[in-house]
Amino acid sequence: MSNSDTMTNRWTRFQNRLYARLSQRRKAVTGFVGEPEPRTVGSFARGRQLVAGNLLFAGYLVEAQDTNLWDVVAPSKGFDDERHGFAWLDDLAAVGDMRAREKAQRWVWGWIEAHGRGHGPGWAPDLTGRRVIRWINHAVFLLRGRNETQQELFFRALAQQTWFLSKRWSAATPGLPRFESLAGLVQAGLALEGLEQMADPALRALARECEKQIDQKGGISTRNPQELLDVFTLLAWTSAALSDLGRGTPGAQSNAIKRMAPTLRSLRHSDGGLARFHGGGRGVEGRLDQALAQSGVRPNHATGLAMGFARLYAARTSVIVDAATPPKGAASFNAHASTLAFELTSGRRPLIVNCGAGGSFGSEWRRAGRATPSHSTLCLDGYSSARLAPPAPGTENEALVDAPQDVPVDFEEAFEGTRFMVGHDGYAKVFGLTHARTFELRFDGRELTGEDILLTATDKSKRQFDKALDASGMKGIGFDIHFHLHPDVDAAIDLGGAAVSMALKSGEIWVFRHDGVGKLSVEPSVYLEKGRLKPRATKQIVLSGRAMEYATRIRWTLSKAQDTAYAVRDLHRDEPEFD
Repeated sequence: MSNSDTMTNRWTRFQNRLYARLSQRRKAVTGFVGEPEPRTVGSFARGRQLVAGNLLFAGYLVEAQDTNLWDVVAPSKGFDDERHGFAWLDDLAAVGDMRAREKAQRWVWGWIEAHGRGHGPGWAPDLTGRRVIRWINHAVFLLRGRNETQQELFFRALAQQTWFLSKRWSAATPGLPRFESLAGLVQAGLALEGLEQMADPALRALARECEKQIDQKGGISTRNPQELLDVFTLLAWTSAALSDLGRGTPGAQSNAIKRMAPTLRSLRHSDGGLARFHGGGRGVEGRLDQALAQSGVRPNHATGLAMGFARLYAARTSVIVDAATPPKGAASFNAHASTLAFELTSGRRPLIVNCGAGGSFGSEWRRAGRATPSHSTLCLDGYSSARLAPPAPGTENEALVDAPQDVPVDFEEAFEGTRFMVGHDGYAKVFGLTHARTFELRFDGRELTGEDILLTATDKSKRQFDKALDASGMKGIGFDIHFHLHPDVDAAIDLGGAAVSMALKSGEIWVFRHDGVGKLSVEPSVYLEKGRLKPRATKQIVLSGRAMEYATRIRWTLSKAQDTAYAVRDLHRDEPEFD
């Protein structure tokens, strides 16, 4: 089986190389149907770093002031993917001055010279789609001051990549890579003169993918909020390109956008960032607002779960809880054992977070970030609520297995706010215990009351718990409830060890209290964030104890200090950091 899978991967790479070489027969297109408008949002700070020669891709920093981008030896596959995907072009365009344009031009025409004849790792359908979109978006920025020969090289390379996409989009992995491939093909077909015949088949294929991969509630199988945003953004860009030409959006695509918009709004914290679950980050700043505005889908009051997440919101305090079974099979290759974990944001300031995805810091950090202790939830005896399977043959992909199968949920109105109850059976097989969790957010957003319960739900569970208790020497089953803090939170134990006070940069003070069942401590933690050189050090609140009975109950609260004003003017300016 291993050899078979390896042969499949080799065959895919061979086919990509073959069609990349065959694309060289394509002639240059004559130009654009209309002047392209940039639809992608870049980072001015990252653009300035690129202009200075600091290449920060996939967690690696390479200083290359005078070295051509394509002469740099890639330290990892992720570095190569980001380099060949050309998302960095958004950042250089955000700077937009002469030095940024000269660097962008040197790197684009450098790619054409080094890889335009069908060589290199950039000839994969998803990377090609990503690259074509950026070249078209920033064509005006790139072509300024270029002579006729250079322009012909640019348009010829675009025609070749578009033809390659028309032949190889179906080889892209289902999910975001396939959407990237098709969106690039559609936008090229609509934008480039003489390639209009490629747009309609790609639009039909994109509509089919929307029907297959976007469920009726606007979610995707990976349950990754950032990936959902990326797919939504691609569909919104494609719709905008059609609208510019006076064409309507296919029904399946339009309906998918309408389903996804409310889901994305429910996955957004009060500071505008996405909840960080299942391998996703907060999203590129400004992209969610831009995509929602472009979609034209008006906000409505969503109820129930959104892609398996529950959202509680009151007075600029947002709480988002992972309240569904984890993804399965291939969709779980980046998924986390995060069932019942939550995040809390107050105004512009994240307070309780999950550690995040560590893939850009290496495989060990990636595995650590996927484990239950890296999330703000309860962990039993050091076990995760799901485990990682051995890597898929011929790959480094590790699926989640032995995950929770039953995750019941219930919303109800409480006396002073909204109550959400959820549970999972991920520990029942080994320990006989079900983890149930209750959240109650007060109407004024100043207090979140929580309760964690470990209980044996059936006679079979009681027998399994007794067996686990005997194995522990009757010392009980150890548990730790983690509350990971954002790095900007300043935390200290207070009231003689009975509470933890947390100061936010906005000036707000939050206090964590508990009922005394567990032992309270503040311990080191990490915040894993793509685009940084190393994990950021932070802290976590931990409640530790031992389950000795068939039911163990732990209560806790997160509340604003009494002297914290109801309306705080958050004037602290966040400066970008590069560490």
